[in-house]
Amino acid sequence: MTSFAVAVSLLALLPFGFIIWETLTTGWETAVSLIFRRRVGELLINTLLLEALAIPLCCAIAVALAWLTERSDLPGARFWAWLGVAPLAVPAFVQSYAWVSMFPGIHGLGGGVLVSVVTYFPFVYLPVAAQLRQLDPAIEDAASALGLGPWAVFFRAVLPQLRLAIVGGALLVGLHLLAEYGLFAMIRFDTFTTAIVDQFQSTFNGVAANMLADVLVLCCLGLLLLEGRARGDGGYARVGGGSARAAMRKQLGVWLLPALALLVMICCLSLGIPVITLYRWLAAGGVAIWDFDALGGALGQTLVLSLAGAALTTLAAMPLAWLSVRAPGRLHRLLEACHYYLGALPGVVIALALVTIAVRVALPLYQTAANLLFAYVLLFLPRALVSIRASIAQAPVELEWTSASLGRSPMATIWTVTLRLAAPGIFAGMALVGMGITTELTATLLLAPTGVHTLATRFWSLTSELDYAAAAPYAVMMVVWSLPLTFLLYMQSRRVAGR
Repeated sequence: MTSFAVAVSLLALLPFGFIIWETLTTGWETAVSLIFRRRVGELLINTLLLEALAIPLCCAIAVALAWLTERSDLPGARFWAWLGVAPLAVPAFVQSYAWVSMFPGIHGLGGGVLVSVVTYFPFVYLPVAAQLRQLDPAIEDAASALGLGPWAVFFRAVLPQLRLAIVGGALLVGLHLLAEYGLFAMIRFDTFTTAIVDQFQSTFNGVAANMLADVLVLCCLGLLLLEGRARGDGGYARVGGGSARAAMRKQLGVWLLPALALLVMICCLSLGIPVITLYRWLAAGGVAIWDFDALGGALGQTLVLSLAGAALTTLAAMPLAWLSVRAPGRLHRLLEACHYYLGALPGVVIALALVTIAVRVALPLYQTAANLLFAYVLLFLPRALVSIRASIAQAPVELEWTSASLGRSPMATIWTVTLRLAAPGIFAGMALVGMGITTELTATLLLAPTGVHTLATRFWSLTSELDYAAAAPYAVMMVVWSLPLTFLLYMQSRRVAGR
């Protein structure tokens, strides 16, 4: 099992090794001329401004929404909490499609920040809300007893305890902003990802695209370093389980109407615009836009790729997930790091690496489903690893010892005992990987074989032709497929927090 985990980890290092190799073989003079040019500077400024504006706004909205739904006497708090997660079911490029359809003049940095915030704030809201449910209310009681007012209690006693959740969610938002293509291409805001895809598709200039990928990877690493600094080394654990009672919900009083107005505004921007836009285009197109042959073909190919990709990703992640729980050590932590670094690489970088490797080294793999599935495995390996590891950790190791004492082999024990107990979590992880594959765009655009069209690529092709009405059914199918999986994620976060 260790040898299989090592092999998967070495394969996971391929994109990073490719980036280093391309930089070295390009030559210093060529690399400098391609990296230190005005266009790269413009893209870097766009990226820094986007991150600097969107991430704080996402954090502010998420923290406010989490406090209102978890700590105030807000009417229908559970309902509002679900609406706070629901935007995850709407792919980012569908959000931009909705906003551009309703407001054709929206573009540039302002449009990119607005659509990014309403798309990605749930990535901060989920961990912050879960953390609020687990906080010991005795700390807030002590702060109040010392004479601190409600605002001071929040900023000095509650907010510091949310630091890890906020920083972790902000990192997810930042990485998504670096990797996103469809949202910013439709908004007409240039980023490194849009420039790389445009460079590759227009001229197939691998060297220029690879140098842009180098800068993008450096941006990802810089974001990871900032996250580590922001996280700090302070302790957040407590001895014992803390107070057994739930925190008392604060009365909003005169702030009730402003709070409701804020929630309604967030829901209208993140959910209302897409729903209204899709309904308008479906109504305008009528029955004629429902090309069931094309829609059925795209749906079928999407389901096949999602199921196959989810199964392969789960199989690839399972050995290391088991080893990290049952036999932790330096080697296995190193192998885990090889997997997790993929989460910081945008899909366009992984796809570009696999395209170049296939053309130069393994030409039979070029334009094949195998290469596309390999990209999916690399892209979603961290997501599968986290889910499987958590589910295996909940399976009592004593049952494995009992099975081994009865004469069963290690593999038989894992198959008949561990995997059966961990099956619900494993299948939940598979479902989340499948949802990610369904809405994946950049790697699919670059790697999909001729004739293979997923819901995401068909949607993108039609919107590129400005046929927004014909694209609406594909958007609806993606949202309908993602909604139950998003609800599963919401319920899982509440179970983990024990509420």
